Amino acid sequence: MEYVIISVAAFFTAILTFFSGFGLGTILTPIFMLFFPVELAIALTGVVHFFNNVFKIFLVGKDANFSVVLRFGIPAVIAAFLGAWLLIKIPDSAPLFEYTIAEKSFVVFPVKFLIAIILICFAIMDLVPYFSNLQFSKSKLPLGGLLSGFFGGLSGNQGALRTAFLIKAGLSKEAFVGTAVVISTLVDFTRLGVYASNFSSAGLMDNTPLILMATLSAISGAIIGKLLFKKIKLRNLQILVAIMLIAISIALALGMV
Repeated sequence: MEYVIISVAAFFTAILTFFSGFGLGTILTPIFMLFFPVELAIALTGVVHFFNNVFKIFLVGKDANFSVVLRFGIPAVIAAFLGAWLLIKIPDSAPLFEYTIAEKSFVVFPVKFLIAIILICFAIMDLVPYFSNLQFSKSKLPLGGLLSGFFGGLSGNQGALRTAFLIKAGLSKEAFVGTAVVISTLVDFTRLGVYASNFSSAGLMDNTPLILMATLSAISGAIIGKLLFKKIKLRNLQILVAIMLIAISIALALGMV
């Protein structure tokens, strides 16, 4: 069942990503968490995200503004390493808290609780008009790289912050998408290097067929997204996805998933 759920989610989310500049990692992470431990879920999402981005580079990478890539991407790579390192160092042996409802016990661990809070914050950024319209000046590109890279390494979610900073970089729509894809790929490559050294025995290789299916689904979605790029507005879908993400994250924070 997880093969179907994750593959379908990867396909439709990859379409959404072409319009929003983010979404694949944000949505796939909690879905992977329904079936895998949080650290492995983030690593598995990262693999799918990386290969999907590599494919997208062939589609839109030629439009990237490499001046912006350097100003934003170098700080992002450094911060992604730190965020990924922090993820694997957060102690998760002892529960953060426990509680019982209707004679059923729930246990909440620190990593899941932290990731849930981060995911809720990114979902709120999609729902609240103030955050949806939040933009930063070009001089803040290195700061944006640090913030988005750090949260990308820690939780797999970098796109919302990256979009907020890049939107004011004076890029055309095509250059914006191409630049975002190149930066995202650099961050993915960095954090996967950290994950691989620590999670290699935790199930990454054991889940190769699932990774392959999810990646192919995401690539198929990217192709559709490319075809529909100039034709469709998906604001309502973004709102629906954000609401679903908040619901999943709350369940994650309460130890229900």
